[in-house]
Amino acid sequence: MAVFHNQDISNKHFLVTGGAGFIGSHIVEYLLSHGAGLVRILDNLSSGTEQNIHLFDKYPNYEFWIGDIRNPEVCLKACDGIDYVSHQSALGSVPRSVSDPISTNEVNVNGFVNMITAAKNAGVKTFVYASSSSVYGDEPVLPKVEGKTGNLLSPYAVSKMANELYAQVFSNLYGMKIAGLRYFNVFGPRQDPNGPYAAVIPLFIKGILQQSPVYIYGDGEQTRDFTFVENAVQANIRGMLSENEAAYNNVYNVAVGRNFSVNYLYNAITEILNIEHKPIYKEPRNGDIHDSLADISKACNLLDYQPTTQFLDGLKLTVDSFSK
Repeated sequence: MAVFHNQDISNKHFLVTGGAGFIGSHIVEYLLSHGAGLVRILDNLSSGTEQNIHLFDKYPNYEFWIGDIRNPEVCLKACDGIDYVSHQSALGSVPRSVSDPISTNEVNVNGFVNMITAAKNAGVKTFVYASSSSVYGDEPVLPKVEGKTGNLLSPYAVSKMANELYAQVFSNLYGMKIAGLRYFNVFGPRQDPNGPYAAVIPLFIKGILQQSPVYIYGDGEQTRDFTFVENAVQANIRGMLSENEAAYNNVYNVAVGRNFSVNYLYNAITEILNIEHKPIYKEPRNGDIHDSLADISKACNLLDYQPTTQFLDGLKLTVDSFSK
């Protein structure tokens, strides 16, 4: 993995909430492999895995704390002695939020407020959090630019917009250094292909490998700015460690700046695997947007972000990891 920081982090302490999960575990891996002084995970293992936790057992500067961000005391204890927070804990998935808006709100909104308040009270230096491209809602203009959002289309999108509003108020009121990252369809190794709300890429790979039914919702011509996980890691590291004061109290698109259709994605996976397997088309899902493409110039200018892995390269790495 490329290096995304230029300062000594051997005496710096990091907290990654949701660090046993998909994106969080990759952030933890980066920090530990680059000699961070302490990396602490806070996770309730609702979607994170024991397997991800044990990836890091060999590091003496690693701590795993089991706990829930819905508990304010747990959040405060987890922030004790911490310099930088990467807040990845959330209940993901637009369809899940449509079927269960209460749980989405409890974790993504109440949990977020608990966490950012704990970071404030603990005197954390910077607080970086995961937002989502879902906050663009029905805004039709492509590419998506940070200042222009439309009507929100799901409880999940509402929860992520609430995070951004709280972050702005905390930054203004308390002078906190905060950066929000609007992820666009992040994918990569360790993304869970199981469960009713699994993301599309691991679902496709698993279905093609097992020759089980694979569903595409709509006609498959909807497009996404698929973003390899290393790019999301980069945005988190640059967000936490940026020395550019203008970088804070901002939200950023985290993507590649290119979009591909779901049909293209599906065909690319079958080609990489060299397996013929036809998908089954179903009705479009509620709350899904048709097209997505990010303008990443703000992150490039203020965070010095540059995607290191393009879509097809990342897809090959991902397929390879699942095939093993």
